[in-house]
Amino acid sequence: MKTSQHGLEFLADLEGNKLHSYLDSGGVWTIGVGHTSDDVFEVKPNQQITYEKSMELLAYDVAEAEDAIEQLVKVPLTQNQYDALVSFVFNIGATQFADSTLLRKLNSGDYVGAFLQFPRWNKDNGKTIPGLTKRRLLEQSLFRQQA
Repeated sequence: MKTSQHGLEFLADLEGNKLHSYLDSGGVWTIGVGHTSDDVFEVKPNQQITYEKSMELLAYDVAEAEDAIEQLVKVPLTQNQYDALVSFVFNIGATQFADSTLLRKLNSGDYVGAFLQFPRWNKDNGKTIPGLTKRRLLEQSLFRQQA
């Protein structure tokens, strides 16, 4: 399974999509939906890309999240469930996802239990982050949508 176009646009909306290069909070040149230099595309100062290019880079960048879901999830998923999980894993990382109660519940066939886990992932260093709270509710809503 791959992330749908709707899923990529959903993720771009959550993450933000900047078509001009900028220094992120760690001092790394970044562009599009959080893309940093790699063997596919080098980000430079004063660079501009198209929306289409940013979405192309995002499709490449979500591969790690897609691989984690393919390796770790053992139950069938709808496209919306898959897209919600890609957003979730893209944000928290594959290692955190692998150790999550959300994944454990999902793999036991408890889709409702997994659904209820999304809002619990709204903290950074133990502190509730309003932006993460909103993101998790949006991911949760997408996970619940039928088609």
